[in-house]
Amino acid sequence: MAAMLEKMGAENADEVKMLEGHIEHLKAEITSLQHQKEEIDRDAMFHFKGPMLDALLIVCRQTRDKDEEVVMSKLKEEVEELEKDLRLQTEMNGIIVENCKIKTLFRSEGKWIRQVCVSLQCSHMVFQVDFQVSETKEGPTSEKKVIGLNVVLDSDDLQNCSGFLSRVEESLDLLLLFRTLRNFSDRCDERSRTFQHLQEKFPSVVSLPGGCRSEVMSLRHPELPGCVVFIHWAVDIFTEGTVAPKINLLTKISEKALELFPSQPVDGAAEAFQSLLRILGPEAAVECVLRSVSLSQGDNVWGEKQLKQS
Repeated sequence: MAAMLEKMGAENADEVKMLEGHIEHLKAEITSLQHQKEEIDRDAMFHFKGPMLDALLIVCRQTRDKDEEVVMSKLKEEVEELEKDLRLQTEMNGIIVENCKIKTLFRSEGKWIRQVCVSLQCSHMVFQVDFQVSETKEGPTSEKKVIGLNVVLDSDDLQNCSGFLSRVEESLDLLLLFRTLRNFSDRCDERSRTFQHLQEKFPSVVSLPGGCRSEVMSLRHPELPGCVVFIHWAVDIFTEGTVAPKINLLTKISEKALELFPSQPVDGAAEAFQSLLRILGPEAAVECVLRSVSLSQGDNVWGEKQLKQS
């Protein structure tokens, strides 16, 4: 009996030690979380002023000198004003702010460094901008500057703009980035609208293998097997931030089709199409080719008359 009691006592002692270990671990975790909360509270107090700061002090129970109802009323007015400004900025630049996170990396007497992470959307294009802001305060004045920049783009359309992104990240030119991406997005939307419009207008001829937001449109007349015309419409971003469309016409004609129409010239179609682009612009030039392929108004297979006139 004594041996059994001794064994049970030893087991209980081991269990007590294990529970004490769990308690110490939980205490350490609670302390760590408290430190994190204090750091977040300090950052929040630092970033905000006026009604926002007063509201945070009340929420964090760090003041009882303020009338909560008055503070919340002023805060509501300020938030509504900020939302109005944000809507105005979105209408002006076409860029929507989806999310924004700010974290203080360094703080000393008169100097702060913050990490800013912003998720943005411009039309169908989603991207993220991470940058650091250094603020130095000397007396009544303060100086802010961007000291680091990284851009992450989530778009297949932007695979060939590494030169431009490298320049932006080196020059820390956020305005150039936003202006160029807005311009690029507008050009892509123009291409999408044109492709969709032409597909609706010529449904039996036009197909969009990758959808209306892809770069390629194929033109194929159902009564001309083996004859396909491709319109490749890319939008290029150059290193200096210039945005320009690059539109080419490509032909794919089988040997059998060439035997059926030996007199139809196709070698100069691409050059003639570039002439149409310069004279008519993208949509009208592509529609001219479409009317040729669809044999409208008695034209020949490749629209020889229109292409020669260009």
